[in-house]
Amino acid sequence: MPHLIPALLGTWFICSTNFPMWLKGDKLNPTFTYSRTDEKADTNVLLDEVKYLKNGKTKTLTGYDYQDTSDSAAFVWRGKGLLSLLRSRWNVALVDPNGQWAVIWFSKTLFTPEGVDIISRTSRLSPATLKQIKAQMAAQPRLAKHLDSLRELPIR
Repeated sequence: MPHLIPALLGTWFICSTNFPMWLKGDKLNPTFTYSRTDEKADTNVLLDEVKYLKNGKTKTLTGYDYQDTSDSAAFVWRGKGLLSLLRSRWNVALVDPNGQWAVIWFSKTLFTPEGVDIISRTSRLSPATLKQIKAQMAAQPRLAKHLDSLRELPIR
């Protein structure tokens, strides 16, 4: 995935996940927005803004994603500001050739379990597309073990 960073740029909706923060129900409509940290096209660092609604107000978590030099699909997220002590490893495990969806795998941290997100350029994926993604996930042991715990997020 040598040209992964340009493909990630922009906003993504979390359609399905097993991440406890999104499944509790008090944080709604989560999105990821990836942008370049500077004007250089060859940078391997992304600005990562996670937005969601809580109690009717938009909340934002901001950090940086540092691309692994030995694996272009792998990143280390590091929080910005008060979150700067937090880090997590994640990678793009599957990506749609047309750039409309991806599957993100994230590692266990001190505060969160290992898991997956199915993200999309639209707030919903069709049942047929979701079935196709899950079939591809089933073929990869690291992703397959999360299929039973995946939940679709409601749009509110």
